[in-house]
Amino acid sequence: MFSEMLQKLWDSGLIQLGIWQTTYMTLLSTLISYVLGLPLGVILHITGKDGIHPIRWLNRVLDILVNIFRSIPFIILMVAMLPVARVVVGTTMGNRAMIVMLVIAATPYIARMVESSLKEVSPGVIEAAQAMGTPSFRLITKVMLPEAKPSLIVGAVISTVTILGYSAMAGTIGGTGLGQVAITYGYQRFEDDVIWVCMILIVIIVQIIQEVGMHIAHRTDKRIVK
Repeated sequence: MFSEMLQKLWDSGLIQLGIWQTTYMTLLSTLISYVLGLPLGVILHITGKDGIHPIRWLNRVLDILVNIFRSIPFIILMVAMLPVARVVVGTTMGNRAMIVMLVIAATPYIARMVESSLKEVSPGVIEAAQAMGTPSFRLITKVMLPEAKPSLIVGAVISTVTILGYSAMAGTIGGTGLGQVAITYGYQRFEDDVIWVCMILIVIIVQIIQEVGMHIAHRTDKRIVK
């Protein structure tokens, strides 16, 4: 039923390794991207015209930078950021370099997702907290972020799936994972079943992320009667 190549890949553990590498790159890149993207998204929101601390010039500069990086196709951004990866991790090949490029690509995307989530918080809730004299930092950490939690989690799910897609493309320039297996042992050797198996495995990973993430979002949404 399956080709000899696919059987060899499975027996040698390369497909199982690809699953681990894809999952590892995706989750680690998402985590680092959120460490950078979450505060960036908060700054974008609070410095906006309707934010709690409008700073027009700062908001405009960050807005332009985020838009520039979000508008560049990932395959082009990867090639352009190879020198950055070399500076940061000392190489342009392998998982470390790919994680750097995934973070660069995902951070602006996540910042926009966070900004959008915070805009969904009811202005009445914020005004009530301000009326009670809540300091700005506490207003962000204790009011805005908790109120936006379900939307933030949904955004995290979408971002993780997007990064997973990026990680598959990273196989074209030396990245590892299922994308690299599909390209090297499937596409370049005309082994269609290798490509299909890798694609199915990626779909399964996406579905697991989606189901777990949406379940958590559902559990944290106070608007849903449990």
